[in-house]
Amino acid sequence: MATTNTKKPRGWRPLFGLSAIILVLFGSIFAGTLRGDATWTPKLALDLEGGTQVILQAVTANNEPVESEDIDQAIEIIRQRVDSSGFTEAEITSQGGQNIVVSLPGKPSQETLDLVRESAQMQFRPVLFFGDPTPVTAEDGQTTTPDAGDEAAVPEETASANPSDDTSAAASDEETTQNDTTDESSDPAVEPTDASDFAQVTEAVLKEFEALDCTNPENLKGGGGVADPNKTLVTCDPDGTTKYILGPMEIPGSDIAQATSGLQQTQQGVTLNNWVVNIEFNAEGTKKFDEVTTRLIGLPPADQWVLMNPPTQAPNMFAMVLDNLVISSPSVNSVISNGQAEISGDFTNESANALASQLNFGALPLTFEVQSEETISATLGSEQLEKGLVAGLIGLLLVVVYSVIQYRVLGLVTVSSLAVAAILTYLAILFLSWQQGYRLSLPGVAGVIVAIGITADSFIVYFERIRDELRDGRSLENAIEVGWERARRTIIASDTVNFLAAIVLYFLAVGGVRGFAFTLGLTTIVDLIVVFLFTHPVMKLLARTKFFAQGHRLSGFNYRSLGVDKPRYVGRGKVVGAGVKPSEQRRNADGSRMTIAQRKAAEQAEREAHLSGTVDSSRSAGADAVSGEGDK
Repeated sequence: MATTNTKKPRGWRPLFGLSAIILVLFGSIFAGTLRGDATWTPKLALDLEGGTQVILQAVTANNEPVESEDIDQAIEIIRQRVDSSGFTEAEITSQGGQNIVVSLPGKPSQETLDLVRESAQMQFRPVLFFGDPTPVTAEDGQTTTPDAGDEAAVPEETASANPSDDTSAAASDEETTQNDTTDESSDPAVEPTDASDFAQVTEAVLKEFEALDCTNPENLKGGGGVADPNKTLVTCDPDGTTKYILGPMEIPGSDIAQATSGLQQTQQGVTLNNWVVNIEFNAEGTKKFDEVTTRLIGLPPADQWVLMNPPTQAPNMFAMVLDNLVISSPSVNSVISNGQAEISGDFTNESANALASQLNFGALPLTFEVQSEETISATLGSEQLEKGLVAGLIGLLLVVVYSVIQYRVLGLVTVSSLAVAAILTYLAILFLSWQQGYRLSLPGVAGVIVAIGITADSFIVYFERIRDELRDGRSLENAIEVGWERARRTIIASDTVNFLAAIVLYFLAVGGVRGFAFTLGLTTIVDLIVVFLFTHPVMKLLARTKFFAQGHRLSGFNYRSLGVDKPRYVGRGKVVGAGVKPSEQRRNADGSRMTIAQRKAAEQAEREAHLSGTVDSSRSAGADAVSGEGDK
């Protein structure tokens, strides 16, 4: 009983995998278009879509050199401002170690532009009041502060004086964001005795505090201009868990000498497994901080403080405000007179480093001057994109022409592979544009164009390996397998070098070069996917066709295109070469097919005759001699 082999050729499985990848990308983007947050065209960068570019120059009040860490911290602050405004596609980079370049594609709002232009300043302010983040309605009644039993309202982290000082302090760390500054013009003139005087919390301030909703993202943006250091400040933390009323500024950030993070050490030099942030003030700051802690130590601790009605006093907390955000709000339990404070609590290595960086940034009186601000027209970008696409089409056409001339029908495999690579690259760019906010720039387009040559080079390496194996006498199927083993190593090595170069360019370069590096790395990955999941499987399938297996003159594997000018044995009783057609394979005088021994003897006789210059006459003589030998 005959059976049918229904097992599909091995080449189909990778093709199914490639199809799955394309369908997943296509399906995801299609689903995104139905929801309205994805499109079938990629987002364009500033040079193609147009927009606004602002160049900021870092300036210090005392002409101190600007460190790269300060620029990096400023970039992070500007990025937080811009992202909080809802504009998530800005490109913010450093230029020359002194400038910051902010590129805003499209039409950014005036609010976003104002946030970019503003400078950040560090301020130390006393905490007059803190409470729940939600607004107080008329039904809620009088605003109150949670009592000592409400752990959620009491900050958990603590701060102390430097171990070299025998005084210590408890503290808490809460991040906050400004809502706006208060306007006391509607209240009677208030003459506070000090910055912690609760008399500053007027009816207008309390109403503003009650109305503030720290669960509303609009109130968690920060920025909005540097708060007036001589007035109270109502603000939220960026997590939206606590809101504050802060007194006037008492210590500017410029009075910080340095801030570091590390593991906590006791007075005896024992290192504990707790991360802390150490602050050291300069001479002026040390004096001011001594006065502040001396006053705050006499106020109720944060974990025991209860707001009386009417309010009469503040907790013993002070807030560190950067860019109108309270990045830390420690409470003080003792006087810190040596200018060395230690903030401890529920810190991790990352959070302690982040706070130290923010304090160091605030310590430098760093401001930014707008060096230039220009609106870039999309018209110029469109013209450049059009020229880039024309250049890409010309390059693609040349690759196609070369492939067809060099490889005949086999060149169509190159063309189809490039088409698959183009589809994958386009879908990947669409997906990243939708999910990650990626914007395609003109250098990015250049990277895609360069990838045409890189991808075609992989195919050429593979095809030439196959042709080399055919010249050595292998059948097409064997030549494809052996050629693939050898070409694969070369392709992987080449693409690895390209990918590493793209990574180095992306992280070390600035501006448009990063766009080039990104698409170069992306297309390098696509090249590997296409070669492994499309080109090689297709070649395995084509090897099973008569057109390619028998070396048709248009297949690309014909003996003449391989440079073979003499007969050679290719297996299964077949010999190819100049002047030998497939129908004229080696046979004896009686028409029977030669044995392996007979063929080898005939080939040896032909080689000897060829050397003597009598190829034609010796061919038949050799065949007769072998035939006679076979008859014996």
